[in-house]
Amino acid sequence: MPLLTLISDIGEKDFLTGAIKGQLLRYQQDLNIIDITHSISAFNYPQAAYVSRNAIKNYPTGTFHLILVNLFDENPEHMLLAEHNGHFIGCADNGLLTMILEDTPQKVVALELEKLHQKSALFCTNVFAKAIFELNAGKTIEDVGVPVNIKDKQPLKPIISENHIEGQIIFIDNFENVIVNINKIEFEETRKGRKFSIVFKRNETIDKISESYADVQEGDKLAFFNSAGYLEIAINKGNAASLFGLQGYSEKQQSIQQQFASNRLFYQTVKVFFE
Repeated sequence: MPLLTLISDIGEKDFLTGAIKGQLLRYQQDLNIIDITHSISAFNYPQAAYVSRNAIKNYPTGTFHLILVNLFDENPEHMLLAEHNGHFIGCADNGLLTMILEDTPQKVVALELEKLHQKSALFCTNVFAKAIFELNAGKTIEDVGVPVNIKDKQPLKPIISENHIEGQIIFIDNFENVIVNINKIEFEETRKGRKFSIVFKRNETIDKISESYADVQEGDKLAFFNSAGYLEIAINKGNAASLFGLQGYSEKQQSIQQQFASNRLFYQTVKVFFE
């Protein structure tokens, strides 16, 4: 039974996520469809890349991953289907693919869309469903699409110097724990065994890495590296994002934030100083 994961920014308040699954099952009734999330924030490429990358790597090779995020940033003429390290990834040609992979896909083709006046998530899903059915029937990725030069967006990387790392908040989870785009390897390579201070919201600091929430008292702040290997800031049985005024990075949200900065301060960066 082929596996297919779904990630989208569509939400679950109307019929659309159910209709998308119906479109997929009309082509192949034995698909095992797994919802990762439908709550990606609109226009938030770093968040979508973080969630997609760290979900995909946990599935067996041969899995299909359909990522319906920012489908209509522009009026698309095609969708993308990539094959990379044994996984198949379908998404819009909006730069998200290279952000997820942090690399150039090994194989990628365009799935052409018909020239209609109105395109929708269902219309795009139908194109993916047909391609997935054909791949499961034995065709290759070259058989189902045409060669294409894809749009390239670079992943959001921290700024690293000899004595300092500046990271961006890329995700805030359901418990309002804050994930920063500093991974454990980068942290330790820059640290070189030195003492450090993690600084956010002007004067809030943390000077040790914890192993679990239980390392600190209830209500205290802590930092640790999560299961994806990224720096996470939390409060034991608390809500770090709300308490400290932290929010995730987004290009469009940042421009809106700057317009209203005088009304309320939000912080999207976390700095680590080594000494």
